[in-house]
Amino acid sequence: MEQEQRTDTSVILVCAGNATRMQGKNKILLPLGDTTVIGQTMRAFEACNRVAEIIVVARPADHDAIRESAAQCGISKLHAVVEGGSTRQQSVMCGLRALSKGTTMIAIHDGARPLVQTKHIAQVIQDASVFGGATLGVPVKDTIKIVNDHLIVDTPYRPHLFITQTPQVFKRSLYFEAVTFAQEHALDFTDDCQLVEAINCKVYMTTGDYTNIKITTPEDIAIAQLLLQRREEEV
Repeated sequence: MEQEQRTDTSVILVCAGNATRMQGKNKILLPLGDTTVIGQTMRAFEACNRVAEIIVVARPADHDAIRESAAQCGISKLHAVVEGGSTRQQSVMCGLRALSKGTTMIAIHDGARPLVQTKHIAQVIQDASVFGGATLGVPVKDTIKIVNDHLIVDTPYRPHLFITQTPQVFKRSLYFEAVTFAQEHALDFTDDCQLVEAINCKVYMTTGDYTNIKITTPEDIAIAQLLLQRREEEV
């Protein structure tokens, strides 16, 4: 648990997207609270005792602005800012090359999820240290339909459905085993859990909360601002 004061986790923040749904604006650099989206994200991991270092994967044009946000927020755990690849998996691979040797856990997080809570980061890391891999997620609220050619063909059992979030955390040795398997079989996944599932390992679902939203469209930044304001008022 967090009180054990271990510092064993490398965090990779994936921020290398092309901002096509944000009208050309890089969502991680948008203002949020007293800093930027990426600044808020780094703060959450900075505050977690399990986190030893933060590696940000982003477009080269954004590196200076990311470092400025880190300096503004007093982020001491920022280890590297590196260029990403053409897919999410390739971007994470770029982050892996910057890992320090001493850490035993790897956490991958969407840089555009700025409202993740430090207590949930600590819990998912703890769960991953027990089960090998764990991800944050929340139960689906709505009934989900499987549709083919606009016709409903199935209704999955809702209590079995979760919305998968990040961070997704894995023991370092397990994650590298999965990466090697994917490279050998030319597999490319959009989700790190899928990567580990491909080598027949089960990933634990750690329940987080619904405020851990991903900034994807312009409306999301307004929602994040309201959620952040409410959180600050509750403190």
